[in-house]
Amino acid sequence: MPRIIPIRDLKKTSQITQLCQSEREPIFVTKNGYGEMVIMSMKMYEERMLLHDIYAKLDEAEADLAAGNAVDGREALRQLRQKYGL
Repeated sequence: MPRIIPIRDLKKTSQITQLCQSEREPIFVTKNGYGEMVIMSMKMYEERMLLHDIYAKLDEAEADLAAGNAVDGREALRQLRQKYGL
């Protein structure tokens, strides 16, 4: 379940830091009962950015495959060996 805190709690920096380190989900910060921002640990941010990058590369690969821009792996290796005399 997502953690939701009011913006006034951001004054408690050491508690917020501990909360960010212990939670595996982003922490939602509200102002006057409405969503204002999201905070998370640097580790979680880096993990999410890595996943985002992987998904973007998979989407690109699937688009290439759908467009017919794919070569059989054995054929690609044969072409490389022929090109470089291996």
